[in-house]
Amino acid sequence: MPKQIICLVKFVPNVDGYQYDYERNVLIRENVRMIINPDDACALSLALQLQKNEPDTQVEIVSMGPLSVLPLVRDLLRRGVKRATLLSDKRFVGSDTYVTSRIIARYLSTISYDLIVSGSHSMDGDTAHVPAQIAELLQLEQMSNVKRVETENNAEGYLFFEVESEGDRSRYRIELPALLSLSRDSPYKLPFVRYTDLKLEVDDRITIITNDQLGIPNEELGLKGSLTKVVETYPKTLEEKQRIVVTNDDQGIETVYQFLKERGFV
Repeated sequence: MPKQIICLVKFVPNVDGYQYDYERNVLIRENVRMIINPDDACALSLALQLQKNEPDTQVEIVSMGPLSVLPLVRDLLRRGVKRATLLSDKRFVGSDTYVTSRIIARYLSTISYDLIVSGSHSMDGDTAHVPAQIAELLQLEQMSNVKRVETENNAEGYLFFEVESEGDRSRYRIELPALLSLSRDSPYKLPFVRYTDLKLEVDDRITIITNDQLGIPNEELGLKGSLTKVVETYPKTLEEKQRIVVTNDDQGIETVYQFLKERGFV
């Protein structure tokens, strides 16, 4: 079983009240209510379960964002995470998925680990680029949309896991170290903070890293270093679908015909 687990966590704006800088085409993350990305919450839940099963296992979360997310970082430490590292620097603002991956991979290349877990998608971007790009930069085996990971009876140096795609479920074995990205449909749920730990002091377990330590050239960071640019961003809207029930007769056939004709299918 893995002894050192890194969980990549992203804190995303609450979809009901996010702010956006339309001139620079970047999300404003300062002074906005943030929540843990649902996919990442599943990944962290898995990591904590592995830690619970193996007392020698240590879980560290790694996140990139503004200092304003520190209360959320503390909350995760109170749920059982051993250590937290926050990559925070104003020079990181506006970084696309490629630059973000480089920043996180640069830090990960300086530490030891047996397993990296993350979510597959993020609510505020949904590209699913970052986990795979980090794995490529670190030359790790990687799999996305993981549904379930076997937390017991794994062979030494390996993990068994399941991936569900288009209704089919496949079982795989991966050699460690590796990076697994979990789907939000996975069954793992974050534990609650115990009442006795609500005010637990955890700042001594938080490390804040800036680019002064990482040493990436400034021109390769933020908007300037990004290879892609957001052209337009808008909140996803859900429309109520109209349900039409027809009978198996001439009138029903005519209704279906007109429905398809109006939409250009016939």
